[in-house]
Amino acid sequence: MTTTESSQQEKINLLDLDAEGIRAWCASIGQKPFRATQLARWIHRYCCDDFDAMTNLAKEFRARLKDLAYIKAPSIIREHKSADGTRKWLFDVGNGNAVEAVFIPEDDRGTLCISTQAGCAMGCLFYSTGKQGFNRNLTTGEIVGQLWTAERELRREAGITDPNDRVISNVVLMGMGEPLQNLDNVIPALRIFLDDNGYGLSRRRVTVSTSGLVRQMDKLGEAVPVALAVSLHAPDDALRDKLMPVNKKHPLEELLAACRRYLKVAPRDFITVEYLLLGGINDAPEQARALVKLVKTVPCKFNLIPFNPFPDSDLKQPEREKVLAFAKILNDAGIVTTVRKTRGDDIAAACGQLAGEVRDRTRRAIRLVQQKEEARDLLVKDAAASH
Repeated sequence: MTTTESSQQEKINLLDLDAEGIRAWCASIGQKPFRATQLARWIHRYCCDDFDAMTNLAKEFRARLKDLAYIKAPSIIREHKSADGTRKWLFDVGNGNAVEAVFIPEDDRGTLCISTQAGCAMGCLFYSTGKQGFNRNLTTGEIVGQLWTAERELRREAGITDPNDRVISNVVLMGMGEPLQNLDNVIPALRIFLDDNGYGLSRRRVTVSTSGLVRQMDKLGEAVPVALAVSLHAPDDALRDKLMPVNKKHPLEELLAACRRYLKVAPRDFITVEYLLLGGINDAPEQARALVKLVKTVPCKFNLIPFNPFPDSDLKQPEREKVLAFAKILNDAGIVTTVRKTRGDDIAAACGQLAGEVRDRTRRAIRLVQQKEEARDLLVKDAAASH
């Protein structure tokens, strides 16, 4: 390579590359495939960002790496620890934007909830993220970097040095943003999560959550079919239109058909249905019975999520008795149903509370205020009429 060619080649963040990408890049600088494997293991299995510490790489290769590449995850701005063990990190993704990731420890697993966008453009009525508007999609490196940093921090704190002894066993793309709006970066990230020389997670332990982008669900199934969670939140189109604007483009019939197609390639034999219970809006017994009829052709499990209030939401948490009654109707109908235990609400890390910091470049936040006020007025009227 000439001096001119070298100066023209920009350094590359290796967290942006999946296994195929690292092999291709290594080949482009004259390195054999086994070197790419070694490099990937250092980056992801050892959570290492120091080329000099990669002692089984040839000295010349390490020198080339320092000249041509770097390993950089989003830096931590703040960290919060909940009384229940939940951890939340605020990551700097540049230009005044920050995203959040949450680690939830349990007896049999450690789950990391990560973000895929700075902000969210979906306009759902009940999520704190959407209030801030939308700035941009995260890069593959920024998505992977949340797992890379969390695993590194947790292992360091626990004194773990064996690369096979990992703290995070499950990853869910349920943080800020709609993952399927960012497939170009999400798909390589998922491949890194699954790769044996990456994080070695099984497809069953990686879950992508979507508000219901039908065509993108098909693309995900073709590219890297991991576990799928679908945000439903209503038993009929009329209510879902008000809660989730995406329903006007992809109504329930289309969404459920897409679920049936996805099940043909899914690693699990069911779809997880996320259903956020909003007090007085979608938590009535007749709505639970309507759900039973709605999903009868889609093998699924329900995850009921009592609404977690956030500032200026104007929505209500459902009564505990109503939550249990709702779950009983679904369970009695033969649908496996669980009620999500609220975790991390004392640090605003519970479902629906993630917000980060977003510089809205779409003025979407301003438009959403008006749209949400109109939808909220309709919901209040509907709730009043039902009593």
